[in-house]
Amino acid sequence: MTQDLIRYDILVQDALRGVVRKVLGEVAKTGLPGDHHFYISFDTNHPGVRLSGRLRQRYPTEMTVILQHQFWDLQVDDAHFEVGLSFGGIPERLYIPFASVKGFVDPSVEFGLQFEVAREEGEEESAEAADGPKLVPVEASTIPVEPPPEKPVEAPPAAVAEAVAEKPVEPPPTATVLSLDKFRKK
Repeated sequence: MTQDLIRYDILVQDALRGVVRKVLGEVAKTGLPGDHHFYISFDTNHPGVRLSGRLRQRYPTEMTVILQHQFWDLQVDDAHFEVGLSFGGIPERLYIPFASVKGFVDPSVEFGLQFEVAREEGEEESAEAADGPKLVPVEASTIPVEPPPEKPVEAPPAAVAEAVAEKPVEPPPTATVLSLDKFRKK
């Protein structure tokens, strides 16, 4: 097999992180539309992640935040987003680079993306990650979601899994290839 020098896997992940960036940017401008809400998982050890020592101690490797009813001052730029959230009644400000995002789920429409977080130079790679990051599109129920301590999750992942399991999976439509000769004048 030929070596992928273009690194399509990284390009696809960057493009899909762009989906997350665009969605959060629109929410920052206009607010959450309808019943949409988001579970966003991220690597708390990723360079650039900023959160309080209290949260870093509680979530030493990964954290999931829920943007639904009680968040404020969402700011989004090309590389990161910032948001105010309350944890146990204590307001916190989080700074989350898009490169640290591991999962994005909107359970209201059963949409989810899961990402591999890119390693920084000098970090050890596991044997599994040696081939480079991989994009894994997922159903909303497969990303580990942890509710914030002050409020229970309104749509638990088990309910989402049941709803997803009830829907029949339809095969993708087949494509028909047409020759340009068919349209040329003879």
